[in-house]
Formats: sequence, structure tokens, C-alpha cells
Amino acid sequence: MTTVAGFTETLDRFGAGTPVVLCHDDADGLSAGAILARAFAVTSHGPARVRVIGRGESAWSDAVRAELAAGPPVAGMIVTDLGVQAEPILPGVPTILVDHHVPRSEPGPEVATVISGYGAEPTPTSSLLAQACAAALIGEAEAEALVWLAALGAVGDLGERASAAQFPAVMAGARRFGTLKALREAVSLVNAPRRSSRGDAAPALRLLLRADGPDAVVSDASPDGEALRQARAEVKAALDAARTVPPLFAGPVALIRCDSPCQIHPLVAQSWTHRLHRQVVIGANAGFRAGFVHFAARSATEPDLITFLQERAPPLGPDDQFAQGHRRATGGQVTRETWNCFVAGLGFGPDAAA
Repeated sequence: MTTVAGFTETLDRFGAGTPVVLCHDDADGLSAGAILARAFAVTSHGPARVRVIGRGESAWSDAVRAELAAGPPVAGMIVTDLGVQAEPILPGVPTILVDHHVPRSEPGPEVATVISGYGAEPTPTSSLLAQACAAALIGEAEAEALVWLAALGAVGDLGERASAAQFPAVMAGARRFGTLKALREAVSLVNAPRRSSRGDAAPALRLLLRADGPDAVVSDASPDGEALRQARAEVKAALDAARTVPPLFAGPVALIRCDSPCQIHPLVAQSWTHRLHRQVVIGANAGFRAGFVHFAARSATEPDLITFLQERAPPLGPDDQFAQGHRRATGGQVTRETWNCFVAGLGFGPDAAA
């Protein structure tokens, strides 16, 4: 792990071309991407191109590599909220990984500079790390204009209460740009497109790249703002239907099945933890992507869900992603065959199979 000072040192190695920011499509990843892009825009390095990595994609996939290689020359890359792993995305291109998840593997210094919150107490989200990088790039005073984005990402990942307790200065700074009610509303809206059946977070990113605070996100009357509101309405309807499905039980695990084109399985799992305090709750969605089951694990009492899942992992294939994310909020996406092996190993019957 490198300190934030390594951010500007690596920027000095960027070459000719356009900086590229790759970011995740949730509130934390989009906020981090917007912070970095807006900071680049006022420096000699910018402007940067932002590419959201969305549903079923990986920044380390051959498809993304080919897309980047076929486009305009890449001066360097900042990859945020997408994990840490050893392989280069574009070999020979200076790369900075800004992330807070459990690393899948560690790159060597010749592959990427890693600015990670993992292991720190409290653990900063990717948007908080991006805010620190922006301050190193354009100065503390100028970066203060972006602090509400850092707060938006933190609330999206940690919730309002934990964000206020763990990062009070950031939350206090964000209140200069809007009310906490507006911030909560903005988080809900920004997260909605990725959870909708379309899964297109581009409207949310465009809003974050131009808004001057959470009130502007909430009140936006453009087609982008309308797209966020429509997405949220669609997701709410799907979630209301899924919450009527009773859980299945096997040992320490409660499983809630849903079949929806919306990404509601993390919300389903989280909602049941308030009633099933002693179980690890898994929300599983066989309708999200053809041929796969996407699932999320949450718990009110289990402190390390990644280890919990890894100890019960089935044999994994090349297309499976399993036990990724945070210790308290993890999940994965696996083929139907892998899923059926997994739930059978947990002790579930045929009603849990996809």
C-alpha cells in the first residue's frame, strides 16, 4: 500500500494522451470517479475520460483491455472502487489503484501504485481516498468544493450513522453544500440506475460531474435527473415484490431467492438481517443476468463474511466471482452450475437451486 503522496508521484510518469478513470457504478465508485475527473479538469493533466465499469464487467477483462487499447492514447489510468489485483490492465501504462476492498492479489510496483484503505481503522471508502488524492493534486482548499461527493460515497457504502461517527470532518464539510436529508436522497438516486433493469449508471455519473451539491442532484430536472427517478421507482417495485418471498434455512444460513432484472439482492439480504439476527442472510438473484446467479451476503452478527463464504466455497470456474467486497458486505456472481453446487454444500434442498 502506498500513501497518497504516491498518487502525484505516479502522475508524473503519465505519458502523452488522455488520463482514463475507471470506476465502479455504485455511489462510492461514481463519487470517486467524479472527484478525480473534476480534479483533473483544473490541472495540466486533464481533462480525463471516465469509464464506468458496470454490470457483468471487469476492469481486468480482455474486453475492457481491448476497448482501451483501441481508443485514443491512454496517458495513464486511475482505477477506483474496482478492487486490487496483481495483473496489469494495460501493460506498460502507469496505473493507480484507489480502493478499500479486500485485495484479491497484490500488484508489484512496476504494475500499479496502490492507494488502499483496507486495513485502516476506520477504513476510508474509495470516495474518501479519492478526495485525499484530489487534495494532493489541486490543494486542500480547492478540493473542499468536492467534499460533498466524498460524503455521498461514504454514506452510500457505510450509511449515514457510521459515516458521521468515523469521518465527522468530511460529513461536517458536506453540510456546507446541502442538508443531510438531501445527501441521503442523492445517495438513493445515484444508486438507482445501476440497480435498475437497464443497469446504466451514465446518467448518475453525468449529474455528479456537473452538480454543485446534493440539492442539485435531487432537484435536477434534466433527462438525467428523470432517469434516476424512474430507475428508483422501478427498483422499489421489484424490491417490494421480493420482500414477500419467505426465506429458506440451512444451518447458519438463511437464503432469500428472487428472480428480477433489477439488482435487488443486496437490498433483500440487508432487509432480512434486522429480523434474522443469528443467521448469515444471502439474497440470491437468478434473473439478473442470463446463466448466472448474483448473490449478496449480509449479517447482523458475523464479523467476517468473506471468510465465512470462503470456508464453504464450491469448486469455482473461470467465470465465477466469489466472496468479493467487504468483510461485512460481500457476495459474488457465479454460473448456475456453481450456484447449485454451493447451495447443496450448504445443506439446502432443490428449492434453492437455480
